[in-house]
Amino acid sequence: MSALIVIAAGGTGGHMFPAQSLAEVMLARGWRVKLSTDERGARYAGGFPDEVEIEVVPSATFARGGLAAKAMVPVKLMGGTMRAMQAFRSDPPAVVAGFGGYPAIPAMAAAVLLKLPRLIHEQNGVLGRVNAVFAKRVDALACGTWPTKLPDGVEGVHVGNPVRASVLKRAESPYIAPGEHPMSVLVVGGSQGARILSDMVPDALSRLPDAIRQHLRVAHQARPEDEARVVEFYARAGIDAEVQPFFEDLPTRMVDAQLVICRSGASTVADLSAIGRPSILIPLASAIKDEQTANARGLTEAGAAIMVPESKLTPESLAEQAELILSNPQGASQMARAAYSVAVPDAATRLADLAIHVSQT
Repeated sequence: MSALIVIAAGGTGGHMFPAQSLAEVMLARGWRVKLSTDERGARYAGGFPDEVEIEVVPSATFARGGLAAKAMVPVKLMGGTMRAMQAFRSDPPAVVAGFGGYPAIPAMAAAVLLKLPRLIHEQNGVLGRVNAVFAKRVDALACGTWPTKLPDGVEGVHVGNPVRASVLKRAESPYIAPGEHPMSVLVVGGSQGARILSDMVPDALSRLPDAIRQHLRVAHQARPEDEARVVEFYARAGIDAEVQPFFEDLPTRMVDAQLVICRSGASTVADLSAIGRPSILIPLASAIKDEQTANARGLTEAGAAIMVPESKLTPESLAEQAELILSNPQGASQMARAAYSVAVPDAATRLADLAIHVSQT
């Protein structure tokens, strides 16, 4: 029987997309792959290859629920860890790879207790809470954003943030500069905090000069509860817009975009870099460790993106930055090239190599 890797991940797409990328590479190398997650995480696993076996184990977080729910967190985590240990004993993994998020806790804790080879991958420039717990308890710590702020005594290995095969096959797609032709603007809020983009972006785009606005085609990801009002605003402004809670074909839409306005989650930044597109990045202000500002640094320092802190975000300021890009074909093309210059297209391969190395030590 071929070697087994257990991938522990869950929560949001930010954890699941790079986990999916590793799964794709390991399957291609002849490994068996299992995904260990909780019920919520399993709902984000639709993009994983069919060959990946999904093991649902109980998990919990102190960040949600009332006192009664918080009191049950240790019980659920212990139960999940025991379930994971039982699974590992019946089918021992050669290596366990954690990607953060509380659904990863049981499998990672089980790997520690059973002394199995293990590593974690941190997508952001600052360790998430779960990865911070295991940082000193793993055989390797892979970093997606570089540099990553790490605890004293912990060394990271820069592998980059893996992107899914659907993104990788569109890497360095030719960029059509803005001009007097249909121009696509992609607005992506990520899994958290998209409301401020729904509040600000339609108003900002409506303020653009007529010469730009008449050519716009907008694809805007909005929360379901915001969808109707965003559609109405664009319609009143005379802007051709498609508004949905989620775009299944996001890589294709990113390829088509002259400009992307988005959060700076690690996976979004990795996709922007791999495909190579100009962007206006608005880091999530409520992020506990301000990791999205750290994520944005590589693109902004390369001249591929403009970062606008939430505290300075207004329709006027956003319109000004969007006009700056959409009215400057040469500058926008340079931003697209700069975005790709910081890409790590072989990140999934690097991570797979590291996982195999850990399994052999």
